[in-house]
Amino acid sequence: MTEKIRYCCPCFFGLESVLSFEIKKIGGENLNVSDGRISFDGDLSMMARANICLSTAERVLIELGSFRAESFEELFQGVKALPLEDYISRLDAFPVKGYSLKSKLHSVPDCQSIIKKAAVERLKSVYHIQRFEETAAVHQIQFSIFKDVATIYLDTSGLGLHKRGYRRNSNDAPIKETLAAGIVDLAHVRTDSVVIDPMCGSGTLLIESAYKSLRIAPGIRRSFAAEQWDSIPKDIWQKERANAHDSINKESAFRGMGTDIDEKAVGLTLKNAKFAGVGPRISASLADIKNFKPVDGATVICNPPYGERLLEVKQAEELYKIMGQVLRPSKERPCYIISPHEEFEALFGKKADKRRKLYNGMIKCQLYMYYQ
Repeated sequence: MTEKIRYCCPCFFGLESVLSFEIKKIGGENLNVSDGRISFDGDLSMMARANICLSTAERVLIELGSFRAESFEELFQGVKALPLEDYISRLDAFPVKGYSLKSKLHSVPDCQSIIKKAAVERLKSVYHIQRFEETAAVHQIQFSIFKDVATIYLDTSGLGLHKRGYRRNSNDAPIKETLAAGIVDLAHVRTDSVVIDPMCGSGTLLIESAYKSLRIAPGIRRSFAAEQWDSIPKDIWQKERANAHDSINKESAFRGMGTDIDEKAVGLTLKNAKFAGVGPRISASLADIKNFKPVDGATVICNPPYGERLLEVKQAEELYKIMGQVLRPSKERPCYIISPHEEFEALFGKKADKRRKLYNGMIKCQLYMYYQ
C-alpha cells in the first residue's frame, strides 16, 4: 500500500471553506476544493483521524482512481486496473453504489453492474478464486461519473459522519449535525462562549457549539466501517482516539442555553446533551421566543421553523418579525440565523452584516449573520 493516500470528503454546499480549514488543521495536504467536496493527501492514520475529528465532512472516502469512461468497456478496464486488493480481502463484501451526471454512461444500475464485474475480475486474478462469499467486513465501493470522468472510491465511514451517536431522538425538523457544526464555526464559537438557541428543538446547535468549544472530536463516541477492515491496523484507531481524548479542553468556560415553546423539545435537548457527554454545560427550559431577553456577551444561533415544513408561511413570517423585535442583534449580542425565506431580512427588520448560502437538505437557505 502506498504511503500517501488520496482521500475525499463530501460536505454541504457552502461549507467547503470550513471543511478545508478543518482538514488542514489535522494535517491534510495538497487540498483540491470543488463544489461540495474536498480531496486531500494523508497517511494511513489520516483515515482514522479524519473520521474521528472532522465535524463538517459527510464521510471519508479513499480515492482509488479516476479515468475517462465514455463506454462500458472503458469503465470496466478502468476499474479492473485499480489495486482493490490493497483493502479488500477474499472474504470481504464489496457492494457498489454511485451516480452519473452529464455523461454518456447515464444508467446507474448498468454502471453498478459493470463496476462490480470489474472488481470481481480484478480480485479473482489476485486471489485465484472463482467465487466471493462476501461474508466479512463491508467495503462499500462508491463511484461518481461526471462529464465522462469516472472516479472510484472506498467508503471508510459506514454511517454518515453526521451520525455522532448522541441524537437518539429528534424533533420533526432537525438540523443535520454536520451543517450545525458548520454554522457554529461560522459563528466563531470559542472556548469561553455563551451560546443561546431560543428555538432549540433537539439541541443540535447547542451540542455542536459545546463540542467546538470543548474541542470534543465529533466521532469520538462512534465506530466506523474501516475499523473492521483487516487491511487497517487496529492500533491506528486506538492512537487517534487517545489523541482526541487528550485534546479535550476541560477548562472551557462554555455554557449553552436553550429554550423552546414545545416541552418535548426541551426534554430532547437535555437528553441529547447528556448522551453527548455535555449535559452539565447545557440548560434548557420552556419559553416562548416573544418573551426572550437579550444577554450581552452571548451569541444567538438558531434554526427557526420553516413555513413549508412546520408552520404555515404566514406564521413563519410573523415569527421572523417577533425575532427581530426581541433578539435585537448588535456587536455585544451577535445572532446567526439560518432560513430559506428570501425576505427574511425585511421581516426581521434588519439587514444582515453578512450572508452565506447554505443547503439544509435540499432546501436552499441563507445563514444571516449579525455581529456589528
